[in-house]
Amino acid sequence: MPNPLNNSPLSRMGNGIAKPKNKKKTLKRLWSYLKKYWFSFFLSIVLTIISSLLELIGPLLSGEIIDLIAEAELNLINIDMHKVLIYCLLMFLTYFLSAFIIYFVSLIMSKISKNIVYQMRKDTFNSLMNASISYFDLRPVGDIISVVSYDIDTVNTSLSSDIVQIVSSIFTVLFSFIMMMIIKPILVLIFVFTIPLCLLFSKKLVKKTRTLYSKRSEELGLMNGYSEEMITGIKTIKAYSKEDQIINEYQKVNAKATASYYKAEYYGCFMGPGVNFFTNISLSLVCIFGALLNLFQGFSYGSIAKFVQYARKFSGPINETANIFTDLQSSLSASERVFELIDIDKEKEDDINYVELSKIEGNIYFENVKFSYVKNHPIINNLTLNVKKGQQIAIVGPTGAGKTTIVNLLMRFYEIDDGAIYLDQININKIKKSTLRKSFAMVLQETWLFEGTVYDNLTYGNEKVNLNEVIEACKKSHIHEYIISLKDGYNTILKEGGVNISKGQKQLLTIARAMLMNSEMLILDEATSNVDTRTELYIQEAMKSLMKNKTCFIIAHRLSTIKNADNILVLNNGDIVENGNHQTLMKKKGIYYSLYNSQFD
Repeated sequence: MPNPLNNSPLSRMGNGIAKPKNKKKTLKRLWSYLKKYWFSFFLSIVLTIISSLLELIGPLLSGEIIDLIAEAELNLINIDMHKVLIYCLLMFLTYFLSAFIIYFVSLIMSKISKNIVYQMRKDTFNSLMNASISYFDLRPVGDIISVVSYDIDTVNTSLSSDIVQIVSSIFTVLFSFIMMMIIKPILVLIFVFTIPLCLLFSKKLVKKTRTLYSKRSEELGLMNGYSEEMITGIKTIKAYSKEDQIINEYQKVNAKATASYYKAEYYGCFMGPGVNFFTNISLSLVCIFGALLNLFQGFSYGSIAKFVQYARKFSGPINETANIFTDLQSSLSASERVFELIDIDKEKEDDINYVELSKIEGNIYFENVKFSYVKNHPIINNLTLNVKKGQQIAIVGPTGAGKTTIVNLLMRFYEIDDGAIYLDQININKIKKSTLRKSFAMVLQETWLFEGTVYDNLTYGNEKVNLNEVIEACKKSHIHEYIISLKDGYNTILKEGGVNISKGQKQLLTIARAMLMNSEMLILDEATSNVDTRTELYIQEAMKSLMKNKTCFIIAHRLSTIKNADNILVLNNGDIVENGNHQTLMKKKGIYYSLYNSQFD
C-alpha cells in the first residue's frame, strides 16, 4: 500500500527541500489581519516619521555648535554661550520628543500585534477543530503545536517591532540623503560606489538565508513532533529498555534541527558585520575627502560634522534594515506555515437543508458501502448491514479487517466512496453532523480526560444531569467508591489527560460519562480493555440494563465480552464473512470459532 505521507507536507520536510514560497501572497494575508487596525497602524507610521525627523534635527544643531566654537577660536573672540545653550536645549528636546514618540508607537504596535496574534491563534485553533480526521492521521501533534506556538510568536515579534523599524529606517535614509545633498553634493558620490556593493552583498546573502530559515522552521517542527511522540510513549520505551536507542535517535533528530538552526543563524549573522564594513568604509572616505575640502575649499568643521552624522544615519538604517530583513525572512516562513495550517482541508460543511433530527429510533442500514483511506486500496469492499433499534451488534475480526473503520464511517469522520448509510431511513450524508454525532455516546480504548474536576469530566457530554444521576452512573460503572475516597470527592481536580489516576480508573470514568449522555445509540471500541475481568462483568451487567432499547455497536478483541450480543459480525478484508449470535457462530466452526478458541488455547 502506498504511503499516504508521500505527498504530505511532512514528506517535503524530511527531504530537506525548502522551495521559495509566495511572499506576495503571504504579505497579502498578513495585511488582511493588519487592515482591521488601519487607523492605529497609520497613526504609528505618521508618528514614526515625525520621530525620525525630530531625531534628524540633532546633527544640524550640533554642526551649528561646532561652527560657533570654531569661529570663536579662529577670530579669537568669546564663544556665544547663550546660542550654544539654546542649541543644546533644542537638541535635548528633539531627542527626548523623538524617544517619547517611539515609545508611544511601540505601545500602539504591541497592542496591534497582540490583537493580530490572538486572532491568528483563534483562526488556527478553529481550523484545527474543524479539520477532517484524516489531517491528524497524517501530521504529528508536535509539529502542529510548533506552528501554533513558535511560528505565531515569530510573527508577533516582527509585527511589534520590525515594521516600525523599517518605516523609521526608510525615512531616516531619505531625509539624511536630502540633507547630505544640501550640505555637500560631491561627497554623496562616495555612496554611489559603496551602497551598490552593500546591496549586492545583502541580496546574495538574503537569497541564501531565505531557504535556510524555512528549513529551520520545518526541522524544529519535526523535532517537536518526535519529542511529543517519545514522551507520550515513555512507559513503553522503559518497558522495552530502549532508552539508549531513543536517546541516540533523538540526538540525530536534535543534531539535524540544531544544524539547520545554526546554519540559518550563521549566514544571518554575516549580514550585520558585512553591512557595517561597507558603512565604516563610507564614513572613512567621507572624513578623508571632507578634510581635503576643508583645506582647499574652506568646508567648515561644522559642515563636516553634520555630513558625517547624516552619513552615519544614512548608512546605519541600511545595516538595521538588513538585520531586520533576515528576521522578516524567518517571519514570512513562519507566517506561511501558520496560513497553511489555517487553510487545511475542513470537514465538508452541512448544507442549510440538511436534516436536524429531533427524535431518533436507532435503526441503521449500510447499503453496499465501499471505502478506502488510500485510493485503489479498499478497506471496506461491499458492506451491507441492517441493524434494528435496540440491537447489540458486536464487530470482531483480525487486525485491519475494518472494525473501527465502520464506526468512523457511521460517525462521518470519513466519507464513504460509494453506497449509503441510513439512520431511520435517512441518508446520514443528509443529516447535520452535530445532530448525528450527538446521537451516539462513545467509549474508546484511548481515554481522554481534560484538566478539571471529576464532576466536570463526567458531565462533559451532558451538563443537564444532576449530582444524583452522576452518582448513580458512577455506581453502575463501579467508580463511585474510588471517587469518594479522593480528598475532594467529585470536586477533585484531575490533571491534564488524567495522569494522576490509573488507566483503568480513567476507563471507568469515560464509561460513566457515556452512561450520562442521553444518546439513542452507543459505540464501545474496546471499552473494557483496561479493567479487570471481575469489574468487566459488573460493567457488562450495568451496560445491559442501560442499553435497553438502544442500538449498540461493540468492537471487541476479547470475545468473552460479547457472548450476549444480539448479532456478531465477523469481518475479514472489509467483508462480513460470518454473522449470528455466539451460539450460532460456535456451531458453524468457522472464523469466529477459531478466534474464540484461540483466546483460550
